[in-house]
Amino acid sequence: MYNNESSGPAFEEFLDLLGERVNLKGWEKYRAQLDTKTDSTGTQSLYTHYQDYEVMFHVSTMLPYTANNTQQLLRKRHIGNDIVTIVFQEPGALPFTPKAIRSHFQHVFIIVQVEQSCSDHTYYKVAVTRSKDIPLFGPLFPKGARFPRSPAFRDFLLAKAVNAENAAEKAEKFRSMATRTRQEYLKDLAENYVTTTPIDSSTKFPLLSLGSKRKDKLKGAKGAELHSAGALVWAVMATSGNEGETGGHKLPCLLGVSAESVVLIERYTRRVVFNCCCRDVIGWKAVIDSRAIGGPCLDIFYERGEAVSISVMDSQAEEIREMVQRLELVTRGCEAREVTPLRDGVGQPGFLMSEEGFVTDLQRFGYAESGGLQLGARVVRLCGYALVHLGPEERTRLLRTAHKIHITVIPPDENGKPRRSFSELYQKAIQDAERKPGEGQSGEAWVLDEREEEEEMEEEEREQGEGKEAETMEGPAEGGEAEDRLSETGQGEKDQGDQGSLLSPPSLPLLRATSLPLKLCFSLPVLSETTDSSEEEWQSIADLATACRSILEAFDSPGHLEEKVSQLEDMLKRLQDDLQKEKEDKAVLQAEVQSLRQNNQRLQEESQSTVARLIKVTELLCNVNKPC
Repeated sequence: MYNNESSGPAFEEFLDLLGERVNLKGWEKYRAQLDTKTDSTGTQSLYTHYQDYEVMFHVSTMLPYTANNTQQLLRKRHIGNDIVTIVFQEPGALPFTPKAIRSHFQHVFIIVQVEQSCSDHTYYKVAVTRSKDIPLFGPLFPKGARFPRSPAFRDFLLAKAVNAENAAEKAEKFRSMATRTRQEYLKDLAENYVTTTPIDSSTKFPLLSLGSKRKDKLKGAKGAELHSAGALVWAVMATSGNEGETGGHKLPCLLGVSAESVVLIERYTRRVVFNCCCRDVIGWKAVIDSRAIGGPCLDIFYERGEAVSISVMDSQAEEIREMVQRLELVTRGCEAREVTPLRDGVGQPGFLMSEEGFVTDLQRFGYAESGGLQLGARVVRLCGYALVHLGPEERTRLLRTAHKIHITVIPPDENGKPRRSFSELYQKAIQDAERKPGEGQSGEAWVLDEREEEEEMEEEEREQGEGKEAETMEGPAEGGEAEDRLSETGQGEKDQGDQGSLLSPPSLPLLRATSLPLKLCFSLPVLSETTDSSEEEWQSIADLATACRSILEAFDSPGHLEEKVSQLEDMLKRLQDDLQKEKEDKAVLQAEVQSLRQNNQRLQEESQSTVARLIKVTELLCNVNKPC
């Protein structure tokens, strides 16, 4: 096989199927130990790509041929050291046996036999033989299978060869050779490349200190994982109960914080015990000092001011700092503040807050303001209790009778506006859209029976009347007990009695028109996560609520079902036409703005040129008028 001086048409056709011929001189890609400078191993070879592999074939007829030399060492030097060998047989060739080749490396032979070569009906037969210590490898094929000449056969053959190479690495001979080679490399590394430079133990991962430049590079790369979009996980203990309570149940959990959500998973049962969106996180309170009561801990405040408390071991206090850094990157929240406002001379705390906990009024130059309290700040804890779980009477009692008023507040955002979660923004936008005058009912997304709807309205009016009576707080304005500085502003409705809330479960009876075979396409606005202002998000949600309400009104209007569907289709078509027109107008305006910018730039250049000319003319006139 090594003495073939040239290749026949069938072999050339097979080579064209496997890859492309490349010139070795100057070749810069994978060369498989072939000479690419002096052409000592031939002038050309066969090269191809398969998935992520570069394949260079050692082709016997392309390697140098030496006349009167039966050994053909220049060819055997490469082909004899290959692990996988493809043997091509033309029609009429004698059967191949691996015993005819003596080699310590050739362990797999893939025999390809061609029939009806150089025709439109060329096909190949394949057989594989391997050493006993090499495991079975794929792709498998039935005995006696015939493969037509096609790209699929090329992929099959290359996959078979690559898998054979990988399977051979598991053979005892090659595994022992690889182990011996690695040992020699390690021995050479330990004997010839040692250093007396001390190890810098101040870093988290001890590395060899190779100079100040290397230290700066490592320091700059610290914390790069905090910017990952995937979840970062810490082992923590989740604590139940309010702040200051002892004996709270602690649950070993895994805290995961990704770019989208915050999740607590019980460590042993893999059960999700808490999860919320990152956009619902409004703040956090971190305690890193291991000498504090309870050790290092972190309270994460979300939605309306609810909190989840986690703690770590004293030796892992640095992980609390990492959690805070991660929250700063993926949420809009901020660090909570502890404020202890003293009462004034008449026993008042010096600030007013709404039912949601937002500071609406602040006594100028009072104890609360000097203690760091700001307008628009959000109170999330009052005397160690979650404010969202306290009723108006409990809040008033704590502010009047507590030995010391201790509050935890979330500062307002950069624009001075209160920090709200995304869930609150959504609900507030829906409520604002419902309260617009002249729009009738609240626009809930549930179709009610007329009788049930009237009963619902009567119940809401009765609750509103009770809420208005609860808003009035008793107490003399002068003398005796002073009026309490804390006033609960709001609508006076309790959460458990709010039957008209859009977040209530859909337990109301629906009409039988729910199986209406109607398909509607909406273009929903995507809320931006980068903007600091919340007004645009509220407006987008309000527009969405208005569109839904208009659809419900169309369903309630008199007429047949076909007319309602037609009205909705016309409405949708008009909206799409208006959107297309706005896009075209926007494109025209952008073109005009670009044209105006170019004209403005040209006028500025002409103005500068004119000024330069006037200066030169002025200088010339001054020189002419000077006396000689």
